[in-house]
Amino acid sequence: MADEQRTPVNRELLDATLGVIRQSLQADGGDVVLVNVDDEGVVTLEMQGACAGCPLSSYDMSEGIERILKEHVPGVTKVEPAMAW
Repeated sequence: MADEQRTPVNRELLDATLGVIRQSLQADGGDVVLVNVDDEGVVTLEMQGACAGCPLSSYDMSEGIERILKEHVPGVTKVEPAMAW
């Protein structure tokens, strides 16, 4: 539905929720940085530290971080990794 009204993502709530997630990642030597949030609710994140090279980071992003953000931050529709070019 093209004319469907989207809930804008509350940036403060998103930052706070990422802060909680970040604590767990930092305990394992990693981190996550918010790169962008678009008008469609797509959140782009960059995995850093130990998470950047971890084979499980894509699983963590889709099954962990995306699930948590969708559950706790209205308007989030998808989480995707930042592309390193």
